[in-house]
Amino acid sequence: MEVGDDIVRVKLSTLIGLNRDARSLPLISNSVKAQMAGGHLSAFRGRGMEYHESRPYQPGDDIRAIDWRVTARSGRTHTKVYREERERPVLLWLDLSRSMFFGTRHCFKSVLASRVAALLAWSSVQHGDRLGYLVFSEAQHIEFRPTPGKRSALQFIQQLVAHSAWDQADANSQEQDTGVKALMRLRQVTRPGSLVILLSDFRFVDAECRGQLVELSRHNDVVMIHTYDPFERALPPPGYYRVTDGSASVDIDTANRSVREQYSDRYDQQQQALEHLCKELGLFLIDIATDDDMLATLKTGLGMQGR
Repeated sequence: MEVGDDIVRVKLSTLIGLNRDARSLPLISNSVKAQMAGGHLSAFRGRGMEYHESRPYQPGDDIRAIDWRVTARSGRTHTKVYREERERPVLLWLDLSRSMFFGTRHCFKSVLASRVAALLAWSSVQHGDRLGYLVFSEAQHIEFRPTPGKRSALQFIQQLVAHSAWDQADANSQEQDTGVKALMRLRQVTRPGSLVILLSDFRFVDAECRGQLVELSRHNDVVMIHTYDPFERALPPPGYYRVTDGSASVDIDTANRSVREQYSDRYDQQQQALEHLCKELGLFLIDIATDDDMLATLKTGLGMQGR
């Protein structure tokens, strides 16, 4: 095991091992009721409907479903029967930009988001969905169109572990608007009727991002999994603390009450803006901290607690 495995970088065996927990997290329309910003529950659209067969009309059938071609050919009224698509596209959109490589409790946000993504990947393929993904940072973007089977989950995990962001290859990159560009690309590859799961700290969300999310949510279910560290929400108890990025460090004095309140207010404002955006656009929002119980938080956020 390398130093920092499962803390500052992901470990392959850990992500593969999450397939055991995935069975208790079925992302299917008849079992998931996602928690929306605002505190109420709303069911996923779920899979789309596809034509299955035509059968003789029965009393009570919707006349709008009459198959006129078969009716004319057979001389007997027939009704079209539809069924839920068995393989819904699920797209994971994972942010590995520089702001995600921060943490003071248990692990970096990037590690937490990657573990959540791996868990959802396993859940998707185990329950018959087709898995696709986009993983991006300032310097590297990888993507894969939705395909069925466990091989797609294994490929996702292998690509994730091998991403250059874990080796800090992106440290000197000056590219801006990484999140916006990744959202634009996501729109181009997303098929209507998909379940789209965004995993990020969403530090980049602005008016341009909002426009991308508006278009993305028109014909898809969109879940935003907001990862954060408790230090970002509130400063630690009064004292002197040293924060480092591995090369440079800075000392922070948290004794000033006014500074502490301003710090917390800034986080609250950002969080309220994110919640308002999700409520306005009908997006599902789940907040998960680096010191949370990952599986329990996801179950609660998806309305599965106690199921």
